[in-house]
Amino acid sequence: MGRAPGLSVRLKLTLSYAGFIMLVGSLLIAAVGVYYLWYLPEGWIYTTGGDFWINRGMLLRSFAPFVTIVMAFLLAIGLVGGWFLAGWMLTPLARITAATRTAANGSLAHRIRLPGRGDEFGELADAFDIMLARLEAHVTEQQRFAANASHELRTPLAITQTLLDVARHDRTRVTSELVDRLYAVNTRAIDLTEALLLLSRADQRSFTREHVDLSLLAEEATETLLSLAEDHGVILETSGEVTPTVGSRALLLQLATNLVHNAIVHNLPAQGTVWVTTSLHRETVSLTVENTGAQLTPASVSTLVEPFQRGTERIRTDHTGVGLGLAIVDSITRAHAGILTLVPRPAGGLRVTVQLPRQPLQPTAWR
Repeated sequence: MGRAPGLSVRLKLTLSYAGFIMLVGSLLIAAVGVYYLWYLPEGWIYTTGGDFWINRGMLLRSFAPFVTIVMAFLLAIGLVGGWFLAGWMLTPLARITAATRTAANGSLAHRIRLPGRGDEFGELADAFDIMLARLEAHVTEQQRFAANASHELRTPLAITQTLLDVARHDRTRVTSELVDRLYAVNTRAIDLTEALLLLSRADQRSFTREHVDLSLLAEEATETLLSLAEDHGVILETSGEVTPTVGSRALLLQLATNLVHNAIVHNLPAQGTVWVTTSLHRETVSLTVENTGAQLTPASVSTLVEPFQRGTERIRTDHTGVGLGLAIVDSITRAHAGILTLVPRPAGGLRVTVQLPRQPLQPTAWR
């Protein structure tokens, strides 16, 4: 943004300091003048040490040159001293400005780390360092996610290209088999793209908030995935109470669906169980999804919300899911000012809890 040239802050502070010194000096000299004019007696003064004559007019006339010299000295001291004092005071601001320009050029790793005791400049520098750290982490996360997404999207496209090349060179190949494989690969690419768009929408928090009951969404997600649970030999058990909150119904339904879906498809061995529970607390509501399964370590659990990761291994797009289930859950939770907690169960499997702010339930919202 272009701005018209103006005085620097240092010069403004210098003029302010000098002006204040001149004002104080003028007040002091005026006080002396008032004393001479009103309180100092004029005429003969008789004392034990001798008599002498006081002429107030002569005193004022002889005092004027001295006043002029003093005011000139104060002005010089105010300008020179104010210039150096303002420069010293503005040194932290110069460091902050330099760091801002460095960040504007794309270098987010720079930090001010302003030394000294806490003051307004120190608070500004610390807040700026915190902002840079968060921006750097966000940009790094976005770059890593973009690289992972590009890699995963390239896989179905490469498979499609291979199938088309085979079909072009082998005209005798059964067309129905090729169409089925292309359909499966294309469906996979669509699912991945939709998951990426949903994740982006949650990250940007571009949704309309409304009153919702998290327990109803959990029940809806469970009913939708009931056939999938039967195919995997998994028993679904639901329980809980009304859990009112505020947010996007579509996103929170996706959150519940992803949690239940993950609990079903990663429930090993067969004939396992998934527990879906909602609970109401003083200031929060929570949705907890637990599943039986293999023993997990805290280290492996900590990576589950990373996109395209499952434990310490990378998810390939030819596996069940697209590797974004819990990443989407984490993003939706943060977009709703909630807390996502993943804990390995002692008996094996995983316990996932989503805590969201509690809101008064409005019965008219469910009509």
